Amino acid sequence: MKNYKLTIEYDGTAYFGWEHQPDKPTIQGKIEIVLARMLKGGAQIPGGAQMSGGAGEEIRPEDIPEVIGAGRTDAGVHARGMVANVVMETDLSCDEIRDYMNRYLPDDIGVLEVREAAERFHARYKASGKTYRYTVCNDVIHPVFNRKYYAVVDESLDLDAMKRAAEYMTGEHDYKSFCGNTHFKKSTVREVDSIDIKRSGSFVYLTFHGNGFLQNMVRIMTGTLLEVGKGRIKAEDIPEIIEAKDRSIAGPTAPAKGLCLMKVDY
Repeated sequence: MKNYKLTIEYDGTAYFGWEHQPDKPTIQGKIEIVLARMLKGGAQIPGGAQMSGGAGEEIRPEDIPEVIGAGRTDAGVHARGMVANVVMETDLSCDEIRDYMNRYLPDDIGVLEVREAAERFHARYKASGKTYRYTVCNDVIHPVFNRKYYAVVDESLDLDAMKRAAEYMTGEHDYKSFCGNTHFKKSTVREVDSIDIKRSGSFVYLTFHGNGFLQNMVRIMTGTLLEVGKGRIKAEDIPEIIEAKDRSIAGPTAPAKGLCLMKVDY
């Protein structure tokens, strides 16, 4: 048995996030099914779309390897640099595993790299930081061909005010006001190292780096910063919003499709 580190990219449009959900397509689920077929030499899985064109013995649930992701991206969120690990036994080389996965995965999921990892490597627990980028089209003209990867804001945005607000958001804080799970029981303290806001033509890019993020946290922070840019929230109100630890006084949750996980640090 060896531990493998996978670097993965995906278009999250058609999926209900990374993590397993009953009877719903997820990134984790798709990857595990393909690996299970690989380990069984192309075996069929009862009741699933993966049966068509397959051959060999049926796969039992206990035959499916657990793929552990660095995080749990929301439904509709994308990734260019998701990292996962999986422990399995195979005679295939890392490149052969990668090529098999890319052959049988849907075309909106791609494996960039497979390599052997240390026995104790854990994609989630060993992660020291993550970079997310949120893309906004800030124009009345919305490009068609990348429409699945940005959110639209037609109103003019005051980027200077947004940058001032972002300064208040950075550092180590209790980010409960920016957590989508109001019943979250664990600590909501996180450290956000940087929030970079830039305009390039019609697009505004918000790039977040931190040691970890709560459920919907980047999207709520983005929604709040956009409200600042529109003049509906003052930059100087951010400390009060953080201190309140109350989700209801922060801004709206920005649409999932504008968010992309860019990189995971180890």
